[in-house]
Amino acid sequence: MAWVLKMDEVIESGLVHDFDSSLSGIGQELGAGAYSMSDVLALPIFKQEDSSLSLDGEAKHPPFQYVMCAATSPAVKLHDETLTYLNQGQSYEIRMLDNRKMGDMPEISGKLVKSIIRVVFHDRRLQYTEHQQLEGWKWNRPGDRLLDLDIPMSVGIIDTRTNPSQLNAVEFLWDPAKRTSAFIQVHCISTEFTPRKHGGEKGVPFRIQVDTFKQNENGEYTDHLHSASCQIKVFKPKGADRKQKTDREKMEKRTAHEKEKYQPSYDTTILTECSPWPDTPTAYVNNSPSPAPTFTSSQQSTCSIPDSNSSSPNHQGDGVAQVSGEQIQPSATTQETQQWLLKNRFSSYTRLFSNFSGADLLKLTKEDLVQICGAADGIRLYNSLKSRSVRPRLTIYVCQEQPNSTVLQEQPQAAGSGGENGSGTPCVYHAIYLEEMVASEVARKLASVFNIPFHQINQVYRQGPTGIHILVSDQMVQNFQDESCFLFSTVKAENNDGIHIILK
Repeated sequence: MAWVLKMDEVIESGLVHDFDSSLSGIGQELGAGAYSMSDVLALPIFKQEDSSLSLDGEAKHPPFQYVMCAATSPAVKLHDETLTYLNQGQSYEIRMLDNRKMGDMPEISGKLVKSIIRVVFHDRRLQYTEHQQLEGWKWNRPGDRLLDLDIPMSVGIIDTRTNPSQLNAVEFLWDPAKRTSAFIQVHCISTEFTPRKHGGEKGVPFRIQVDTFKQNENGEYTDHLHSASCQIKVFKPKGADRKQKTDREKMEKRTAHEKEKYQPSYDTTILTECSPWPDTPTAYVNNSPSPAPTFTSSQQSTCSIPDSNSSSPNHQGDGVAQVSGEQIQPSATTQETQQWLLKNRFSSYTRLFSNFSGADLLKLTKEDLVQICGAADGIRLYNSLKSRSVRPRLTIYVCQEQPNSTVLQEQPQAAGSGGENGSGTPCVYHAIYLEEMVASEVARKLASVFNIPFHQINQVYRQGPTGIHILVSDQMVQNFQDESCFLFSTVKAENNDGIHIILK
């Protein structure tokens, strides 16, 4: 029995030894020396995948990055662009960061680049009328700028410049290899460009855009390198802080499920890549995918004021609607459309509509025209396009009496008809349209229709019973019957000082 127990112990110890040997062998086979992760990643299939990923990453790698030190709003939904609130006149830092990889853009290494910072409209419709909007802002706030650089606080910027004709832009040089921070101040608020002042949250959004250029062969900074922008709203001092707090409190009241639909608020705002801002005067009317106006034009945007000597906005001379011109046709070419705009006193918008045909112009709604041209000119342009004439308050028909003509009795007749004079020649009448029921308007229209110098007309009389001459007063004009017919003659005034007009 003792021998049997001893044999069992020997066998057991042998089995344990063999099992230990097997385990040690497995450990050696799976050790780091046999299979390493670097060897696995070195396989051809992984090399190919890694190279494709790196190429995609390089294609999306911007050379520069601009970071504005202002918190983003927490009330922005996922996949929407971030929104940042700024206080009017407060200095905000924009960090200009060199984001190039080793060996990227060696041509700018050790050289300066130029950056232009702009505050522009976010809404595309407002971009088309940006020059007019800024001119109106300049008129209301003479001497002020929309955007300024806080030079004492800025770091690393060189040769700062501001153009008096570009109140919304600043430019400077900087070295990408050195730390650079530009502190900007925005002086316009979002509600200054809305028809009604409802408060900051109802104001229009702006964009802060940075465009960076390098030198060309001639030493001019015109070769574009990179552009980025972000969306902002500008409030009166401390208004941005209150708005940020309000948004944060609104988000705290939402459920966890609703919060997942919104972006978190970040302490800084990263400007995202975008197309460069156009600098050519006609860039916003070409066929580029992102048209927008520039601010280099010296053309002023003012409401057109009709000439006080014109006969009527819709009727001139012999009653033909010549001031407004003929109605524009859908088949009108771009050149004919330009001529129509000039003829109808819309010269301020000829460049804006330089690529519009007649059909393009007629497709615009009243709301579109008001948004583009402003309320006054937008409504006027809409009425001109639709040929909406202003109905005159009084219409009279007048014929100049010839020396041998017979007196025509006052009776209703159509324009262009009448009696005949002694020689059988018909008396041709001209329509006079009065927008103002005053005697001076009668004299001015008669002078315009019959080519009589207005300054030579002393008085206008109406021939009454028994041939007496009654002075035409404002009250008499107000009592004229609509579409009355008159013959008129002229007589020299006393001392040959001008003429008198006598209506019969």
